[in-house]
Amino acid sequence: MEELRHGTEDVLPGGMLAQQLRRDRPLRVKLGIDPTAPDIHLGHVVVLNKLAQFQSAGHTVVLIIGDYTARVGDPSGRDSRRPVLAPDQIDANATTFQDQAFKVLDRGATEVRFNSEWLDMPAERLFELVGKVTVARLLERDDFSRRMAADEPISALELLYPIMQGYDSVAVGSDVELGGTDQKFNLLFARDVQRAYGVPEQSIVTMPILPGLDGERRMSKSLGNYVGVTDPPEEMFGKLMSVPDAVMPLYYELLLGDEEPGAPPVEAKRGLARRLVARFHGEDAAEGAEQRFDRVHVQREAPEDMPEVRLDEALENGGQAGGKVHMPTLIAGAFGITNSEGRRLLQQGGVKLDGESVGGANLDMPREALEGRVLQVGKRRFARLLG
Repeated sequence: MEELRHGTEDVLPGGMLAQQLRRDRPLRVKLGIDPTAPDIHLGHVVVLNKLAQFQSAGHTVVLIIGDYTARVGDPSGRDSRRPVLAPDQIDANATTFQDQAFKVLDRGATEVRFNSEWLDMPAERLFELVGKVTVARLLERDDFSRRMAADEPISALELLYPIMQGYDSVAVGSDVELGGTDQKFNLLFARDVQRAYGVPEQSIVTMPILPGLDGERRMSKSLGNYVGVTDPPEEMFGKLMSVPDAVMPLYYELLLGDEEPGAPPVEAKRGLARRLVARFHGEDAAEGAEQRFDRVHVQREAPEDMPEVRLDEALENGGQAGGKVHMPTLIAGAFGITNSEGRRLLQQGGVKLDGESVGGANLDMPREALEGRVLQVGKRRFARLLG
């Protein structure tokens, strides 16, 4: 119980989990994830780490892929309705998400379910489900009450979301459900739905929200302040070296289960980066990522190993006119970003050639001025340009 409570925000109702752990059977521990994005970042790892602890203690983890609830959109922490993805994008995200989740969880000890199994139900069953809850209870949710006070619209579909997520707990026989602190209402509401169906109610465990690389807002891909578990080793290492000092204790506790070492901040960050890169990519990759970081950011040299980009291939979709190369197109082709993002990076001074900044006015450059040079975008992306 001590280990499972460590690093949590809330374990509710008080004393219930301790009673459940005394049962003579493994608990069914649920986590529901809507595949609204293809990638897992370290913010997701916080909850997955706790699930892995339950697995290590012999309990059954039930990972629910919300392919049906993703069509509704979770209103948690939102001031407006979430955009709904196309079904084929949801399916693609679900596949990628599972693969990445098993970088933390034991695949063989995880029960994976899709909530379309039970939520794709006849109308009479849906009416029965909705009839078991009240609108007044739903409107107790902070997100809804805040939007009502601001006279902002709430769709009827959004009101269905907590009901559907709550029914997930009925369908899989959940004993315990995990989530971030922003999910507290949904997790507690699931107990109401279980009670309405006359099945045992789950306990809930909420985990703190991991701050992003800005140290303030929650880690999110849409905010650009994230570290993805599939980021290349050198990129992951470099991002983690930029974590603000003030949130380092949280990163150590929530991601490594340790206290921040009593070392200078830069050394503490190196230790964090080494351990996390090694976890997701292996020890050799962590060592190589640190050496590359030192070469680029300490010794101020270009990395020895970098992708080579042929100008003709990078510009296969156009970009050459009058013997000149259109830089936004080159940057987009070399680093897999959009032309508009390449233009923005140029204007912000984020593009260099052989270590010298390329100004935003240099949208077109002679081809001979680029051949053999090192193109750099930001602090960590390099490519050698070949003719």
